[in-house]
Amino acid sequence: MTFAIVAMAFIFPVSSPQARAQDEAAFARKRLAMVEEQVASRGVRDAAVLEALRMVPRHLFVPPELRDEAYGDYALPIGEGQTISQPYIVGLMTQSLGLGREDRVLEVGTGSGYQAAVLARLAGSVFSIEINETLARLAGAILKGLGFTNVSVKQGDGFFGWPEAAPFDAIIVTCAVDRVPPRLMEQLKEGGRLILPLGDSQFFQRLTLVTKKNGKPSFREIIDVRFVPMTGEALKKKRAH
Repeated sequence: MTFAIVAMAFIFPVSSPQARAQDEAAFARKRLAMVEEQVASRGVRDAAVLEALRMVPRHLFVPPELRDEAYGDYALPIGEGQTISQPYIVGLMTQSLGLGREDRVLEVGTGSGYQAAVLARLAGSVFSIEINETLARLAGAILKGLGFTNVSVKQGDGFFGWPEAAPFDAIIVTCAVDRVPPRLMEQLKEGGRLILPLGDSQFFQRLTLVTKKNGKPSFREIIDVRFVPMTGEALKKKRAH
């Protein structure tokens, strides 16, 4: 069985059109409840962000056996030791970037592709890097299958960013690091925003918004979070210290 067939089965499981329509209606109700009860009620007020969360079918970005849990108030495993973030955290991180319609956004850690889909409804173009080849290929196929033409996904080490596509108006890092990767700051535009979970990857981190001012980072801590660690070069450098 080819990867393309597997990916499409992941997005659209075999069932009758009537059953699919009923399932989608049920998921839509869960999605609306998720936005109101888990995201808006906790302080995410940006109307465009809330609308993006209402429109992106989160259940299509999780394994089929977990689809009924897709709109729960928690992270879920997606395979390869990775997770899809809690809906509130996706909304909060996205709102913090203050995206405009023409913005170029870099995402480090594609994972399921869900965060990239949310970003794609708000920004002009999204460049997403995933170090795990399997996840990168699957996320890319799902995003393409859902019609997200303004998202580019590639396999690679996000510690180095995506220099060919830089500079970026905003950067989002969806894995924990103990310091801001210098290449990411280099690729961020003056006045640009970078959001990431900053701190010891073995424990909790502080979700931190970094703004580039006069070429230097300005930090604002938001809340405590817990993310899986960045691997690749970031892990090598941590071990070296």
